[in-house]
Amino acid sequence: MSGWVQIAGLGPGDTQLITPEVQHALSQATDVIGYIPYVRRIAPRPGLTLHATDNRVELERAAHALELAAQGHRVVVVSSGDPGVFAMASALFEALEAGPDRWQDLDIRVLPGITAMLAAAARLGAPLGHDFCAINLSDNLKPWPLIEKRLRLGAQADFAMAFYNPRSKARPHQFARTLDILRQECGPDRLISFARDVCKPGETLTTVRLSQAHPQMADMRTVVLLGNSQTRQVGRHVYTPRRSG
Repeated sequence: MSGWVQIAGLGPGDTQLITPEVQHALSQATDVIGYIPYVRRIAPRPGLTLHATDNRVELERAAHALELAAQGHRVVVVSSGDPGVFAMASALFEALEAGPDRWQDLDIRVLPGITAMLAAAARLGAPLGHDFCAINLSDNLKPWPLIEKRLRLGAQADFAMAFYNPRSKARPHQFARTLDILRQECGPDRLISFARDVCKPGETLTTVRLSQAHPQMADMRTVVLLGNSQTRQVGRHVYTPRRSG
């Protein structure tokens, strides 16, 4: 088969943070498929078809990409950040597993990108400088009790934590519950940072103690980074020491 699929990360928003590998794939593509805001970041050109779809049709989008590749198209599936972090890479392999056997022979590659938690951490300093975990706070694809369990266990293990999708109009109360859990497990003095529109023109960075954090500080354009018990501030910078214990 001459077609291929590449699942690409467009980074957090700044075009300078799109890797040369991803830029090359986009230059070779006949089709780009993805969520509407991400496809809008791709410049139209002759010979390129842009397929923009809603955010809740990941498996259908993945199957469409695989079928186009099976027909000989060169397809790039775009995600923001890194495609393997709460994004389209997993969805594509799920569709591949459920799809026809002929898809198994396709040339499929995942092209890494800079995910929001790493971009935010770099802007802040080095808050993820020791062991850390990442938790998606949306309960669209997993039950809320599982999220609560992971929050508590991550806090009890003294991980620094990165939180994606903290608060939306459909889920206005869950980030308040998240902060309550973190205060219960970590105490009031733990540092927590809010990076909104990181690497975009309207970027804002705010670091406070957990006692000062409130739900309205986060929305779906915010990645939230919680330090571990040793995370500290040095001037404007936040960092977690590499040594523990």
